[in-house]
Amino acid sequence: MRKMLAALVAAWVLPALPATAQVQMIVNFAAGGPTDIVGRLMQNEMAAALGQPVVVRNVTGAGGTIGTAEAARARPDGQTILFSPVGPMAIQPHFRRGLSYGLENFAAICQVADSPVVMMTPKTSGLRTVADVVARARAQGTGFPFASTGAGSIPHISNVALMRLANIEMNHIPYRGSGEVMLAFQQGQVQLFTDQTLLIRQYDLHPIAFLTERRNPEFPNVPTMREQGYDLVYTIWSGLYAPAGTPEPVMARLEAACDRTMRNAEVVAGMNRVAQPILYRNRADFAAFSNAESEKFRALIEAAGLRSAE
Repeated sequence: MRKMLAALVAAWVLPALPATAQVQMIVNFAAGGPTDIVGRLMQNEMAAALGQPVVVRNVTGAGGTIGTAEAARARPDGQTILFSPVGPMAIQPHFRRGLSYGLENFAAICQVADSPVVMMTPKTSGLRTVADVVARARAQGTGFPFASTGAGSIPHISNVALMRLANIEMNHIPYRGSGEVMLAFQQGQVQLFTDQTLLIRQYDLHPIAFLTERRNPEFPNVPTMREQGYDLVYTIWSGLYAPAGTPEPVMARLEAACDRTMRNAEVVAGMNRVAQPILYRNRADFAAFSNAESEKFRALIEAAGLRSAE
């Protein structure tokens, strides 16, 4: 009932926008990756709910921080929103020195997904288990490369954590997005990547281990990291944000549009198709969750000395 009243109030208070007005959704990772795919799944229904076009714009680089910084600088009028995973919002502000933004520069709109994380490799790599990865890393030393979507991202931090637990060294190679990592896989430049599940079937990869509490029902024969001797559990959540200072009626309208989008049958089917479990949180809950995650990663990065690693 409260959501319905908020949506009605927002529709009454917010003046009608010109037919030519459009909402720019900045996606801070490259086209073809999980963040981009989910953003585009949401695009049409968000446009229908808002009554104006929604244009996805990929602004990439530096672990998602370039696009995020651009969104933070945008006018807080509802015409620019950001779709981002956890890294640029809750990790990078603590990992990278000199960033022009922090979580306080954004207003949470909604969380839409919480995706399991899996270590993966091309089927031709010869790597099948975490033990294989550790053995090859010890044999090759710092020459054994692993890919990430940028320093300070979950794909980076999770492998740094594995290196510490297994007492091994690997060579970190950052890319602008998972699409670039898949090209590097095909070209034989790297053989190890830890990211979201949808890439496994999309690119016919071998899943080595899930970084989850329990096995993934879609891949019941793939053990977790814990089962293979390493207590590593991570997920990659994603959601929408607006620049801080966006007026309350606009925020209510964006939240209502997000809520409608994530209930849409076609969006739900699409999220299932690309192995993105929907986890919806409204504005208040997502803001609290974002802040808690930011504090969690701040403590982790400081305790582990990760900030000085890159």
